[in-house]
Amino acid sequence: MRRGDVVIVALPGDLGKPRPAVVVQTNVLNENLRTVLLCPISSFSSDPSFFRVAIEPTKENGLRVPSEIMVEKLQSANRSRIGQVIGRLDDQTLRKLARSTMITLGLTDE
Repeated sequence: MRRGDVVIVALPGDLGKPRPAVVVQTNVLNENLRTVLLCPISSFSSDPSFFRVAIEPTKENGLRVPSEIMVEKLQSANRSRIGQVIGRLDDQTLRKLARSTMITLGLTDE
Protein backbone atom coordinates (compact mmCIF):
# COMPACT_ATOMS: atom_id res chain seq x y z
CA MET A 1 0.00 0.00 0.00
CA ARG A 2 1.22 3.46 -0.94
CA ARG A 3 0.05 7.02 -0.54
CA GLY A 4 -2.64 7.62 -3.17
CA ASP A 5 -3.86 4.03 -3.32
CA VAL A 6 -7.64 3.56 -3.22
CA VAL A 7 -8.53 0.69 -0.90
CA ILE A 8 -11.67 -0.93 0.49
CA VAL A 9 -11.93 -0.57 4.27
CA ALA A 10 -14.48 -0.94 7.08
CA LEU A 11 -13.93 2.12 9.27
CA PRO A 12 -15.27 2.38 12.84
CA GLY A 13 -18.37 4.39 13.74
CA ASP A 14 -20.93 5.77 11.30
CA LEU A 15 -18.73 4.87 8.38
CA GLY A 16 -18.48 1.18 9.38
CA LYS A 17 -19.72 -0.30 6.11
CA PRO A 18 -16.98 -1.32 3.66
CA ARG A 19 -16.24 1.64 1.44
CA PRO A 20 -13.42 3.01 -0.66
CA ALA A 21 -10.83 5.21 1.02
CA VAL A 22 -7.54 6.75 -0.04
CA VAL A 23 -4.23 6.19 1.76
CA VAL A 24 -2.90 9.62 2.77
CA GLN A 25 0.07 8.90 5.02
CA THR A 26 3.62 9.12 3.75
CA ASN A 27 5.11 5.97 2.24
CA VAL A 28 7.88 6.00 4.87
CA LEU A 29 5.29 5.13 7.55
CA ASN A 30 3.61 2.42 5.49
CA GLU A 31 6.29 -0.12 6.36
CA ASN A 32 6.48 0.59 10.09
CA LEU A 33 2.98 1.02 11.49
CA ARG A 34 0.09 -1.38 12.14
CA THR A 35 -2.34 1.39 11.23
CA VAL A 36 -2.86 3.35 8.03
CA LEU A 37 -4.09 6.96 7.81
CA LEU A 38 -7.02 7.21 5.37
CA CYS A 39 -9.64 9.56 4.00
CA PRO A 40 -12.94 7.82 3.28
CA ILE A 41 -14.59 8.24 -0.11
CA SER A 42 -18.34 8.75 -0.54
CA SER A 43 -20.57 8.58 -3.56
CA PHE A 44 -22.94 11.01 -1.81
CA SER A 45 -22.47 14.53 -3.12
CA SER A 46 -22.40 17.35 -0.61
CA ASP A 47 -22.46 21.08 -1.13
CA PRO A 48 -19.23 22.39 -2.69
CA SER A 49 -16.55 22.60 -0.03
CA PHE A 50 -12.78 22.90 0.16
CA PHE A 51 -12.94 20.00 2.65
CA ARG A 52 -14.03 17.59 -0.07
CA VAL A 53 -12.18 16.58 -3.24
CA ALA A 54 -14.43 15.54 -6.12
CA ILE A 55 -13.29 12.59 -8.21
CA GLU A 56 -14.72 11.07 -11.36
CA PRO A 57 -14.57 7.30 -11.81
CA THR A 58 -11.73 6.00 -13.99
CA LYS A 59 -10.18 2.64 -14.71
CA GLU A 60 -7.09 3.80 -12.81
CA ASN A 61 -8.81 4.82 -9.56
CA GLY A 62 -11.20 1.84 -9.53
CA LEU A 63 -14.27 3.88 -8.61
CA ARG A 64 -17.59 3.19 -10.33
CA VAL A 65 -19.49 6.42 -9.64
CA PRO A 66 -18.64 10.11 -9.16
CA SER A 67 -17.42 10.49 -5.59
CA GLU A 68 -15.88 12.80 -3.00
CA ILE A 69 -12.87 12.30 -0.76
CA MET A 70 -14.05 13.21 2.74
CA VAL A 71 -10.93 14.98 3.95
CA GLU A 72 -12.69 16.22 7.10
CA LYS A 73 -13.20 12.57 8.17
CA LEU A 74 -9.50 11.66 8.21
CA GLN A 75 -8.89 8.59 10.38
CA SER A 76 -6.61 5.65 10.94
CA ALA A 77 -7.49 2.00 10.47
CA ASN A 78 -5.73 -1.18 11.45
CA ARG A 79 -4.23 -2.94 8.44
CA SER A 80 -6.39 -5.99 9.21
CA ARG A 81 -9.53 -3.93 8.37
CA ILE A 82 -8.19 -2.91 4.97
CA GLY A 83 -9.12 -5.05 1.99
CA GLN A 84 -7.83 -4.91 -1.51
CA VAL A 85 -6.29 -2.00 -3.37
CA ILE A 86 -8.81 -1.19 -6.12
CA GLY A 87 -6.96 1.67 -7.80
CA ARG A 88 -4.79 4.71 -7.50
CA LEU A 89 -5.43 8.47 -7.66
CA ASP A 90 -3.79 10.50 -10.43
CA ASP A 91 -1.18 13.17 -9.60
CA GLN A 92 -3.59 16.09 -10.06
CA THR A 93 -6.12 14.62 -7.63
CA LEU A 94 -3.33 13.87 -5.14
CA ARG A 95 -2.25 17.54 -5.27
CA LYS A 96 -5.86 18.66 -4.63
CA LEU A 97 -6.07 16.20 -1.75
CA ALA A 98 -2.80 17.49 -0.24
CA ARG A 99 -4.02 21.09 -0.44
CA SER A 100 -7.40 20.25 1.08
CA THR A 101 -5.70 18.26 3.87
CA MET A 102 -3.44 21.21 4.71
CA ILE A 103 -6.46 23.53 4.92
CA THR A 104 -8.45 21.04 6.99
CA LEU A 105 -5.61 20.58 9.49
CA GLY A 106 -4.81 24.30 9.69
CA LEU A 107 -1.35 23.92 8.16
CA THR A 108 -1.79 26.90 5.86
CA ASP A 109 -2.83 30.52 6.33
CA GLU A 110 -5.86 30.25 4.03
